[in-house]
Amino acid sequence: MNGREDGTGDGPGKYVLVAAVAAAIVVLDQWTKVAVSGSMRLHETRAILPGFFDLTYVRNTGAAFSMLAGRSAAFRIPFFTAISLLAGVAILSFVRRTPASKRIVLLSCAAVLGGAIGNLVDRLLYGEVIDFLSLHWRGFYWPAFNIADSFITVGVIVLLGRALLGHDDMA
Repeated sequence: MNGREDGTGDGPGKYVLVAAVAAAIVVLDQWTKVAVSGSMRLHETRAILPGFFDLTYVRNTGAAFSMLAGRSAAFRIPFFTAISLLAGVAILSFVRRTPASKRIVLLSCAAVLGGAIGNLVDRLLYGEVIDFLSLHWRGFYWPAFNIADSFITVGVIVLLGRALLGHDDMA
């Protein structure tokens, strides 16, 4: 590090790390979505762990928990595209201020960024997001989600957890 406390002098290494991890997440996310949509019928369910975990191919026109799903595509697609782009800019700004030595923080940012890009690709290609992971237990069902959603969730939980526990290694 060049001595700058704001982390901006760390060189390109942290950006390469974040970009590589985010790109790998996008590839994995899109590969799984292609595999599911190519091998299952819409709304088809395949039990993986009966009573707990299924693959269920659905398409979500909204955001998390189908928020705004009832709005027209003319509103939804530009709105969610703008939100995704703003989130990407915010994440990159956070990465810029994060020292390269803070790997967990950078990897968490990469997870959120990769997940956001993965779902953005779906919205731009299909106008909706492909979901297929379905958790349930004793009649209670969590809304279906995908690999991108999983990485976003884990990344946010790690970032929030570190902030709430008072770790001083946040940007």
